[in-house]
Amino acid sequence: MASTAEQPVLVAAAAGEPEVNPYLMGVYAPVGEEIDASDLEVIGEIPADLNGVYLRNGPNPRFEPEGRYHWFDGDGMIHAVQLENGKARYRNRWVRTKAFEAESEAGKALWKGVMESPKGNPFGNTHGLNVKDSANTDLIFHRGKVLSTWYMCGTPYAVDPLSLETLGAEDFLGTLVGDMMAHPKVDERTGEMFWFDYGPRPPYLRYGVISADGKVASTTDIELPGPRLPHDMAITENYAVLMDLPLVQDMEAARNGRHRLLFDRSLPSRFGVLPRYGNGSQIRWFEASPCYIYHVVNSWEQGEEIVLDVCRVQRPQPRADAHTPLAKMLSYLRLDASPHRYRFNLRTGQCLENQLDDDNTEFPSVDSRVVGGRNRFSYAVHISPESTLKFDGLVCYDNLAGVKTEHRFGPGRWGSEAPFAPRDGAAAGSADGYLVTFVQDEREGRSELDVFDAADLAAGPVARVLLPQRVPLGFHATWVRADQLEPSRDR
Repeated sequence: MASTAEQPVLVAAAAGEPEVNPYLMGVYAPVGEEIDASDLEVIGEIPADLNGVYLRNGPNPRFEPEGRYHWFDGDGMIHAVQLENGKARYRNRWVRTKAFEAESEAGKALWKGVMESPKGNPFGNTHGLNVKDSANTDLIFHRGKVLSTWYMCGTPYAVDPLSLETLGAEDFLGTLVGDMMAHPKVDERTGEMFWFDYGPRPPYLRYGVISADGKVASTTDIELPGPRLPHDMAITENYAVLMDLPLVQDMEAARNGRHRLLFDRSLPSRFGVLPRYGNGSQIRWFEASPCYIYHVVNSWEQGEEIVLDVCRVQRPQPRADAHTPLAKMLSYLRLDASPHRYRFNLRTGQCLENQLDDDNTEFPSVDSRVVGGRNRFSYAVHISPESTLKFDGLVCYDNLAGVKTEHRFGPGRWGSEAPFAPRDGAAAGSADGYLVTFVQDEREGRSELDVFDAADLAAGPVARVLLPQRVPLGFHATWVRADQLEPSRDR
């Protein structure tokens, strides 16, 4: 890959003038090597009761991009640190998707990205969206494997959580037809996984359940007034919550081979509640003020109500300081969201909503063992005010006490999504554990894994694991506990 932090990549602007693409340089610049390293240097001490593996996904183009590069275009690369008995081991691997293998064989990029016309791209997803499925977005653990997913709905790729070997396209024992969105939900109490699939043609939304035995157990079409771009969903003990939000595709631009989004403030936000194994005719829609939602914090049932906590984007539109065509397109990447709560009354049909905090926080997480049940604690990254997307700190929300605690990484230091990692044997839903995150020091050109006591973020990291190479800023992460890893060790 020719682009590095020292060699800014120039891309063609609409007027023919070159522009520097910030998402191909500095802290975003891709790395070109897959390495393994053990016995890493530690500042502080890795807690003896923290055993498992932290994995984070993100875009890392292998070849020089064709045309204007969007951060979402890059090939998926997983960076992981395994913590075991106070020792740390680092490993990184590209996700071997079908598109990645095709470009590897060709020795060059074959796909243009989402800011270019998809005409001429070799293939896309099952909806006929002719964009490269790079599996670069999220990671979720299910039945002994980590699934690497893509934000526009694609093939989930199974990855071994320890070796990071791509095990292949996950079709759930031959039962999955179509694609899966980036953020399926797993109920660890039942072993089920819940997902949806969306596209530009009817049926615009399809919802399904993977049973504990690893097969698709239920699917149903959800009727929508037109194509939408839902990104996340929620589950409770008995229900699934889907979204119909007023960020829509510009169909005229699509007919001309361009990808353009419109935020239609004349439309409400709609939330669809249906039984976990229900069909589309059973869905109940609740209307709220227009917004966009990338990520759900959690959802649960409380009496006659379903409570849904999210990170709510009030105005998903380009920043005022974005003047060039490329800058306007890329400015959508910088999130401007705050914690928000909805209450859907299943008896009256009423929807109530309120903002929980006015700070810009996103990429939320809870203890994975309580997803779908009421949580006291939730965690998020704090978004910096810079023009590109950077995480400058961590936040813990205590929903019972109504307080939050914070940590800032410091000048020139940027973090990653920080999932909750429980202490060995800790009770589900408590703060008895840690937050684990990659931190890149822009000034020193170095990356590390930082470990925080989840109950005392303000105290700073209890351990800093120095990594053998820079980890570019990326997307979503997960923590896989040692007890979940046992089946992987046997393979």
